Amino acid sequence: MTENAHMGVIGLGPMGAGLTFNFADKGYLSVVFDPWPEARTRFAEKFADELDERVQITESLAAFVAALPAPRRILLMVKAGEPVDALLVELYPLLSPGDLVCDGGNAHPRDTDRRSRDAENRNLGFFGLGISGGELGARHGPSLMAGGTPELFASVAPALNAIAAKHDGFPCCSHFGPGGTGHFVKMVHNGIEYAIMQLIGEAFLLLRDGGGLSATQIADVFSAWNGGRLNAYLFGITTDILRREDDLAEGALIDKILDQAREKGTGQWTVRLALEFGVPVPTLSEAVSARHISRYGSERTQAKAVLPAPAPIEVADVNRFIDDLEGALCASVLISYAQGLHLITAAKPDGDGWVARPELAARTWQAGCVIRAAFLEKIIAAYDTHPDLANLMLAPGLTDDWVASLPGLRASLGRAIERGIPVPALASALSYYDGFRNTRLWSSLIQAQRDCFGAHTYERTDRDGTFHTEWLKPDA
Repeated sequence: MTENAHMGVIGLGPMGAGLTFNFADKGYLSVVFDPWPEARTRFAEKFADELDERVQITESLAAFVAALPAPRRILLMVKAGEPVDALLVELYPLLSPGDLVCDGGNAHPRDTDRRSRDAENRNLGFFGLGISGGELGARHGPSLMAGGTPELFASVAPALNAIAAKHDGFPCCSHFGPGGTGHFVKMVHNGIEYAIMQLIGEAFLLLRDGGGLSATQIADVFSAWNGGRLNAYLFGITTDILRREDDLAEGALIDKILDQAREKGTGQWTVRLALEFGVPVPTLSEAVSARHISRYGSERTQAKAVLPAPAPIEVADVNRFIDDLEGALCASVLISYAQGLHLITAAKPDGDGWVARPELAARTWQAGCVIRAAFLEKIIAAYDTHPDLANLMLAPGLTDDWVASLPGLRASLGRAIERGIPVPALASALSYYDGFRNTRLWSSLIQAQRDCFGAHTYERTDRDGTFHTEWLKPDA
């Protein structure tokens, strides 16, 4: 950082509050503000015992700016979208050339590009900072994904490195590229997060409805998995969730939670941009669609009463059922990372895109973030060994993993289909794998159809050029 040891934070929700005290713990004087007086009051009351000379609460935006020595370093932790633009309209006239604003919310990378250009025209600095780790991560060490120019990042890197999570002593804080690249990497991170959460949910459903296990028994399964190949943050918290007893009624709390999942939109952004860039991310896409179908609760209730279902099938060997499902998750989680990291390396032909280094993303996700997992070591090794790897699926070092896990995925899908248990993410992962390993699929027929009804032409395997056939012309 610069010679002054101040950091300004605007936005005192759970993430902003956690980051404020994280900076303070690392020796930075945190000057804070929130546009909503109620938020400032809640912050002061909640952290009354922790407030000291390290944290200064200000009552206006002008007072906030005045309390920060130049060049100012300001972290925005307000709701993404219009609230950010509205705040910047008020903030920018108060700043001086050389001041820097970091947007730590889940902003769309195109919004961050636009804001970066606007700030540059004002002789100010601006970049997006993807932050993962939730409330606890913010307080004790998040994973940080920065955009902007190298110079802007360097000016605040000491402070960010200080608060970031550490893996083997190295901060999980990286600079990925200009403009909205940091927010793009965080967006893809969230898309992978959606996929892994959905895969875990499908495994839970198979164990409950296919294997007949209770929540406590399923927790034991996840605990064992988390102690092995599937060691990961999301598997660990799933174990804790399934063991939590309901404090308002008898039984496990999970059995009382409404079967409808919410979202904040980053998963949808990931899928939309993947469609724009022509990058297949089917498992990420199915995870988003699964959240959408969950919200049709009344329709699902009606459908259950009228749509026929397969007859119940008892599991003959529960241990084999569980072992196969572990393999299914190993394969599908790795495939989810492959899809997300492929998107990270992709740009549209016209140059509209945010290209980042996949191995750097994997390193940055090793601690602090929601998708941290032992799998990332294999992923990093794959890219370190083959820096020009076009897709993680092509990594020679993963062959043994596919051999060990794919039979379990195929077996688990068969059991799910037989029992009428929906597993869209697991199914899409296997389709992606099988599609990737085949060189002759369905596209030749699709191209012939397009040429037949629209004269769109096609290419051949045995000679160069484009061709058109009068498919429906009667023989002479």
